[in-house]
Parts: sequence; C-alpha cells; structure tokens
Amino acid sequence: MPNRLSVVMIAKNAADVLPECLASVAWADEVVLLDSGSTDSTVEIALQAGAKVFINENWQGFGKQRQLAQSYASHDYILMIDTDERVTPELASTLKAVLDNPQPDAVYSIARRNLFLGRFMRHSGWYPDRVTRLYARSRYRYNDNQVHESLEAPGAKIIPLKGDLLHLTCRDFASFQRKQLNYATAWAQERHQRGKRVSLAGIFGHTFGAFCKTLLLRAGFLDGKQGWLLAVVNAQYTFNKYAELWALNQGYTENKTL
Repeated sequence: MPNRLSVVMIAKNAADVLPECLASVAWADEVVLLDSGSTDSTVEIALQAGAKVFINENWQGFGKQRQLAQSYASHDYILMIDTDERVTPELASTLKAVLDNPQPDAVYSIARRNLFLGRFMRHSGWYPDRVTRLYARSRYRYNDNQVHESLEAPGAKIIPLKGDLLHLTCRDFASFQRKQLNYATAWAQERHQRGKRVSLAGIFGHTFGAFCKTLLLRAGFLDGKQGWLLAVVNAQYTFNKYAELWALNQGYTENKTL
C-alpha cells in the first residue's frame, strides 16, 4: 500500500493564486492550510476545495509557521508548497511513484521554474532552483528562520525528482518589491539579534557581488532583458539587507519583529 501524502501550505491573502494551487494538488490524500490572518477569501476558498484550514495570527516567522502547519498534518509524507506554486502533471506522477516506494533516510528535492515579469527564467540562478519539499512527516521539519527557512534533514540523502514546480514569483512588480523589502528587513533583524555586523564597504561589496553573480556567474544575460532586470533587483535586495543591518548596528533603526 502506498504511503499517504499531506500537502501543507501557509497563507495570507492568497485568494488570487490559491485556486490554481489547490487544483494542482487535488489528487493528494490531504491538504492542510495554515492561515495567518487573511482579510480576503483565502479561508473560504480553501474550505470549499476540501482543505483542512487552521488559523494562527501570532506570527513568529516563516520557519515556525511552517512547523505549526506541519503539526496539523496526519499522513506519512509531507509536500510543503506555497500558494503561488503549482505542481505540474509530470511532477505529480513522480511524487506518486515515490510514495509507492520511498527510500529510507531520504528527502526529495524539486526543481522550480520561477516567473519573473512574464518569463519563466532558465538561468540567473532561478532555474532549476531546487528546493527540498517532500519528506517523512515524523522525521524532519523546517528550521526556525524568520525568512529563507529550510528543511532540517541532517544526514539525509537528497534525491532530485523529475518534473517542475511552477512558481509565480513576480507577477506584479510593485508587490514583488514590497515583499523583497519585508524579507530584507526580517533578515537584517535576525542577523542583528545574532550579533552580526557589517561595514559600509561590506554593504557595497555584497551589493556589487550580487549583481555580478546573477548576470555573469549565473548567466542571467541569457534570460534577456528579464535577466538584466533581475540582476539589478537582486543587487537592490542585497543592498537593502545589509544597509538595514548596518542601520541596526548603528542604532538608527528600531529592531521590531515584523
């Protein structure tokens, strides 16, 4: 008998993207959605699709929210996805095959195809952009990071799967920029709390390095105009992270949890 799958996601005000996400995993044994205080129809959409919905407005960061969401799942394996992601038919077939015969002490990585300003990127560090998302519920969980959280799986073998996870990263540029700024602030606050410091020279060194890494080392120029724009966006994000950390170090910014 195959192992059973719980698809787990966290959400807030995702009504515009949630229906297609849920439709792409309708074949799963269970869908668990943890909402963090939506004011749109996110909760209603999830319930109508048959998802198990829970609410936690005590936001402590992405890592802890994913941990809590996973605690509501009841099946053998977890597939952790975001509301702006879609499981392709090829990936769904691969996942079902894995559940029939999973390898012990293994977690599974999935290639994401990221959308940026109308183009699914093929370079720029945005493809294959592998993320470890399929794992045994009883053995692994996400770390506590406020942002850029990842699965804790020490000693586990990471097996790449066939098939892509479509990620609607940047559908609206203004919204994308606001999200990036929030991520940068949370990143800086977390590093500051750990006692990390940065100099002015470090700010500009990291910023220039991010631009060159995206455009040249990761062949962003092959993604055309979107590749050039993404290189600038990545540099801007890096600048915001380190400038905010520097400001916190100097006492110019209040360290408040988002």
